[in-house]
Amino acid sequence: MRTCLFPGTFDPITLGHTDIINRGLDLFDRLVVGIGTNSSKTPMFALEERIAWIREIYKEDPRVEVAVYQGLTINFCKEIGANFILRGIRYVSDFEYEKAIADVNRTIAPEIETIFLTTTPQYSSVASTLVRDIYRHGGDVEPFLHKVVLEGLKKHKL
Repeated sequence: MRTCLFPGTFDPITLGHTDIINRGLDLFDRLVVGIGTNSSKTPMFALEERIAWIREIYKEDPRVEVAVYQGLTINFCKEIGANFILRGIRYVSDFEYEKAIADVNRTIAPEIETIFLTTTPQYSSVASTLVRDIYRHGGDVEPFLHKVVLEGLKKHKL
């Protein structure tokens, strides 16, 4: 079985993320969306909410799982039996940053390969940080988010 980890904070999960997940499903038998937690970061949306959004979006596809982890991504890969890490690339600067991480991971665990997928052009500007800023300032986030997330946002007070 070809198991892949797609790590991130998914705060919130965007159409850019789902684009990478959906295309990754053509490559892997099992895709684990790994929500990494970092005590130095305070996410805008609760962990439980982010998990629920991803599960709801992919409720019809048993190949997609959601898991939460702390620590090194490479160690979590070993824990869940993932031989691949999936990363989305929007710009050249993303590639430079992601390649450095992939090189370190390859040194630590040469059996785990990092796969880069470039984003579909319409999603190349979509980033959770930008979406949070638009949302925080009352802007329209509909072009960037799945309907499940949009429904969830209606429960939030700014």
